[in-house]
Amino acid sequence: MSNARRHFLARAGLIGAAAASAAVGRGALAALPEPASQQGAATAPPLRPSTGRPYDPVVTLNGWSAPWRMNGGVKEFHLVAEPVEREIAPGMVARLWGYNGQSPGPTIEVVEGDKVRIFVTNRLPEHTTVHWHGQRLPNGMDGVGGLTQPQIPPGKTYVYEFTARRPGTFMYHPHADEMVQMAMGMMGLWITHPKGGNPDIARVDRDFCFLINAYDIEPGSYVPRVNTMTEFNLWTWNSRAFPGIDTLNVQRGDRVRIRIGNLTMTNHPIHLHGHEFEVTGTDGGAVPRAARWPEVTTDVGVGQMRQIEFIADEEGDWALHCHKSHHVMNAMGHEVPTMIGVDHRGLVEKIQKLVPDYMVMGERGMADMAEMEMPLPENTLPMMAGRGPFGALEMGGMFSVLKVRRDQKPGDYSDPGWYRHPEGTVAREWTGEPAPAPRAPAQSGSSTDGRKVEMQVRKPQGHGSHEGH
Repeated sequence: MSNARRHFLARAGLIGAAAASAAVGRGALAALPEPASQQGAATAPPLRPSTGRPYDPVVTLNGWSAPWRMNGGVKEFHLVAEPVEREIAPGMVARLWGYNGQSPGPTIEVVEGDKVRIFVTNRLPEHTTVHWHGQRLPNGMDGVGGLTQPQIPPGKTYVYEFTARRPGTFMYHPHADEMVQMAMGMMGLWITHPKGGNPDIARVDRDFCFLINAYDIEPGSYVPRVNTMTEFNLWTWNSRAFPGIDTLNVQRGDRVRIRIGNLTMTNHPIHLHGHEFEVTGTDGGAVPRAARWPEVTTDVGVGQMRQIEFIADEEGDWALHCHKSHHVMNAMGHEVPTMIGVDHRGLVEKIQKLVPDYMVMGERGMADMAEMEMPLPENTLPMMAGRGPFGALEMGGMFSVLKVRRDQKPGDYSDPGWYRHPEGTVAREWTGEPAPAPRAPAQSGSSTDGRKVEMQVRKPQGHGSHEGH
């Protein structure tokens, strides 16, 4: 363990809390399921069930699903609330709080009707709870500290028990010092699969899920500013920002489901290129088929889940992103003046004598920044990044790519590389005859050849005509 990491974990309380967990007792700890941990940022393959009721598993974008054990007909999980380190994208690491080594924590997958037992061990420097967002359960299992249960002190393990009563896409997060703990990254997904056939829940070939979260981490620092209300500078999916977000790789013709949860402080219009989809579910359950309509953008509000489905029948590399333009940028400063049209000639050389690394920003817009090799402060990301087959992608934040391929085999989630466009199907420069110049607009009362034109005007009638007023 590096000195920097040891110092961080000691300050965050992990080392001390781990020792304090001995207060639970060796016998009690031996009876708990072993808590699995994951530090990597790659998308894990689906966790196919080997015990319990069968189901078609999900794939958590840049995440993983928690293993479980069956104990007397009960499905048991073990979550550990603890400080973690999460790579936001290559070149930047954040020191967050999460579960089982990662933020967000592992996705919990169960089946409708499962009896579930979740052990929660607190290795944070303060108390916590876990709220099972959207679940129908006994009031005392709802996880609201001070209202439905005592807080979980540091070093202690509590247990939650209930039956997964309805299928759907849900979340878990603290209801204790919420502003701090959620701003530090404490959250996770919960998927309840249907038991048997359900007329409003289709079988799909690929089932992806991710949580929308946001951070305010100053360039050169590692820990989020927890008092931020709206001015976040890192917009992430599963605590990853583009170009650190993995692609969604599917076979042409697949029925694809994407489950999206929002635990930020603003809404996010999620837009998919090249396809139409339907919203087939919310955190309230499946949407009846008669209530659905096709669209290409759906707004995911604060604290909401949205489940979209579509047939991936168009080959190519299709963008999937939040349609708020500032949410597809990284580490963005909000006080930068607009410099479009300002002549910088002669100024750069003078400034570079004082600041050698100074670069012109924004004279023609911001796109040039994506091509610049600008020096950055320690532990931060460029505002726009990523490379595609045709150059800079000029993106960041909440952006990924749906890759549809005819030869992507079922169950294969590997990246197939960039799409090879058939000849003649890529937008290109026109090298033929120049287009004719547009005509000047005709003057009122005249035709294009100068002839007078009689103009008639109809006055509105009825609904309080203004005549005589």
